[in-house]
Amino acid sequence: MKNKRIIVIGGGPAGLLAAGTAAGQGASTLLLEKMEQPGRKLSITGKGRCNLTNQTDLRDFVSHFGDNGSFLYQAFSRFFISDLLSLLHTLSIETVVERGGRVFPANMDASEVTRRLIGWAMDQGVVIRTHSRAQELLVQNGHIHGVKLDRGEVVEGTVILASGGASYTGTGSSGDGYTLAGQLGHTVIPIRPALVPLKTAGDDAQRLQGLSLRNVRASLWIDGQKTIDQFGEMLFTHFGISGPIILTISGRVVDALQSNHKVEIAIDLKPALDEQKLDARLLRELDAHGRQHFSTMLRTLLPQKMIPLCVEQVNVAADKMCSQIDSVERKRLLRWLKDLRFQITGSLPLEAAIITAGGVSLDEVDPRTMQSRIVEGLYFAGEVLDVNADTGGYNLQAAFSTGWLAGSSAAKSLA
Repeated sequence: MKNKRIIVIGGGPAGLLAAGTAAGQGASTLLLEKMEQPGRKLSITGKGRCNLTNQTDLRDFVSHFGDNGSFLYQAFSRFFISDLLSLLHTLSIETVVERGGRVFPANMDASEVTRRLIGWAMDQGVVIRTHSRAQELLVQNGHIHGVKLDRGEVVEGTVILASGGASYTGTGSSGDGYTLAGQLGHTVIPIRPALVPLKTAGDDAQRLQGLSLRNVRASLWIDGQKTIDQFGEMLFTHFGISGPIILTISGRVVDALQSNHKVEIAIDLKPALDEQKLDARLLRELDAHGRQHFSTMLRTLLPQKMIPLCVEQVNVAADKMCSQIDSVERKRLLRWLKDLRFQITGSLPLEAAIITAGGVSLDEVDPRTMQSRIVEGLYFAGEVLDVNADTGGYNLQAAFSTGWLAGSSAAKSLA
């Protein structure tokens, strides 16, 4: 190696992989972390359980990133699921696979994963400096030559910018990387929340606060047109709706609302039954409970907490005998079960989002190396890039993979 250094800005999953990989290939590597310790966001990811990746094939994996997913093919071809699991195995982190291919550490402890990765990076030779915030990237003749810290100190070297997004700012992800990249002429696609809970109009969702539903289907309707749907779990909250399937849809919701479209979420409470089969079931239930009240029969179809809302919106008296329910009322119930609508008025702020959408334009980054096409010697990794995916471990794998590729490429450039 020439007498040069690699400086990694940010100690999240992308930064730790970048730094450890570069140092492991012989590069003098310094990791700058502005918080008191690296990996704070990683330590709370997946509600503290750490959804590391997803056991699916490459094509399906990439599809979860939407239109920008193809950018990741190069990184995934170099460091992907098996490579990550192999690394974790060497760190004595065993994994388990849950429903939907989601991979977690067997002990479900995200903080332990963070500690092991920090230890691995240090064992590779990485020097970690905490409480060190990058204020400016120093460029001369189109080539980066160092970083100026907020205390005025200048550190020379090639730079990997892995400073994360702008959500969960308390963990250090406050959007610094977007500012640093923008100062050098990089285009930053406007940032916005993704994988974020949604606010609903009225108080229907709030009346169901705390209720979790499984095996339902949520469909996104924009200006009266159905766009996408998701099957799985959701949750009602004091402000609206959340849960895995809502978070997955939320990115498109945010974009549609910012463009002043009317946005609705329709919940199919009985997705396993088409309308004909559901109608047949309703006929059986009403017949079997003919001498009981309508609200009593609904216990066979709904959680108790949903029954008052159903009675109100279907407009059938709670104490009406099931034998007296006519076909029009039955059809209203069927429609309610298959198409429970909520108008979406907004989302929680970026601070509350799991990840940040937007970031450094992929047109200005070489996917083969993660190096900037504008500034030589500057590399990007992780959430600072304009790539984001559904829930399920995809985003964390992208951070690890782009981090590995940036670290490897930067080390080779100094060889």
